[in-house]
Amino acid sequence: MLTKRDKAIITDLNRFRVMDRNSIAELHFANIKNPITAANTVLLRLIREGHIQRTTATIPYCYYGNELTIKKNSAKIGHWLAILEVYKEMRKHRPVETFQVEPKYGGKGTVEPDIFTVFRKTPFFIEVQKTLYSDKQMAEKINRYVDLCRSNVLPKPFPHVLIVSEQRYAIDGVWPFKVFQAQTFSQFIQMLKPQQKAQPSKPVEGGIRIVVQ
Repeated sequence: MLTKRDKAIITDLNRFRVMDRNSIAELHFANIKNPITAANTVLLRLIREGHIQRTTATIPYCYYGNELTIKKNSAKIGHWLAILEVYKEMRKHRPVETFQVEPKYGGKGTVEPDIFTVFRKTPFFIEVQKTLYSDKQMAEKINRYVDLCRSNVLPKPFPHVLIVSEQRYAIDGVWPFKVFQAQTFSQFIQMLKPQQKAQPSKPVEGGIRIVVQ
């Protein structure tokens, strides 16, 4: 019989497509003395019982649910793990209200976000960009978001778009929604904080005391 935690692991595997052992331990065994050991024991049991699958092409091993059919060494594994990293990073700042992986809003040729999420009561589409795009390719991707925005498929307000990438793209322009770029989600959160200004205060013992507001 599946435990509540077993079901939660399987749900996450189907949601994130692929999860590495360490991430499963972090998300589902953090309150246990030896999370890695406990995760290994539970995951092996779930494999034996036929509830989940595993690929040994990565270290640590990666696991996925029975709803997914992929090659053991698929290039998509790295992409899905990068999406999972964004989720784990978001959780460190505050609870994540909504997190959908690769939601679909139409057929071929329409925009395919990596993530739709609601964070601090604000909707976001997130592109986790690991492969190198040209500025033109990225602009074309943003234009597909414009098409989705104008289609009225989604309720207003339309989500902001965040590009998580080590590369910064020259896509500054006028869009019907806000577009942000950051190397990590934590860097994006830091960007949103108001700039601190140093102002002189009253002299203290013949000197100037600096107060950061």
